[in-house]
Amino acid sequence: MSDIIVFTNRVLCAEPLLDRIEKISRSGVRGIVLREKDLNEEEYTTLATAAIEICRRHKTTCILHGFSRIAASLGCRSVHMPLPALRSLSCEERKFFRVLGASCHSQAEAVEAEKLGCTYITAGHIFDTDCKKGLPGRGIEFLHRVCESVSIPVYAIGGISAGNIADVRSAGAAGVCVMSGAMTCRDIEKYLGELK
Repeated sequence: MSDIIVFTNRVLCAEPLLDRIEKISRSGVRGIVLREKDLNEEEYTTLATAAIEICRRHKTTCILHGFSRIAASLGCRSVHMPLPALRSLSCEERKFFRVLGASCHSQAEAVEAEKLGCTYITAGHIFDTDCKKGLPGRGIEFLHRVCESVSIPVYAIGGISAGNIADVRSAGAAGVCVMSGAMTCRDIEKYLGELK
């Protein structure tokens, strides 16, 4: 299995999102995070139901983003939360999830996320990226410090490419997260293959 997690963004997607999810889930990635933050609960539930089914068929982990109650109602035991939202979940709510991730932007946040029961975290943004225009990447040294501060897997996010992925892995990251490239590329298998 790959060490790549793909975050979705249907606004950037070069084709209907569910078609792209089908191709990504066939490729052997570690997981797909359904990060469609602008949808209302009803719209997200409809999309999540279809995405979960596609991922199940290909034995790919479908991780819902932010909508923990929807995940629980659909029996999806994988969720990724912004740290403030994670803090608001009760201990019982957090324990429901086998896969529990959080977005972290400092060592302190990483340590807190681990204490809150996360099974992995994302750390970023590592490199300059169009998604965070004007904000410089935190760099490899930041990633290394985060990786050393926790015992759970750390996935680097932000500006990851075939040209810098070796540095990310050398810094101690368990893997990487990609979004823009995975949504906009013409050939998803080729794109992911270059990262592997």
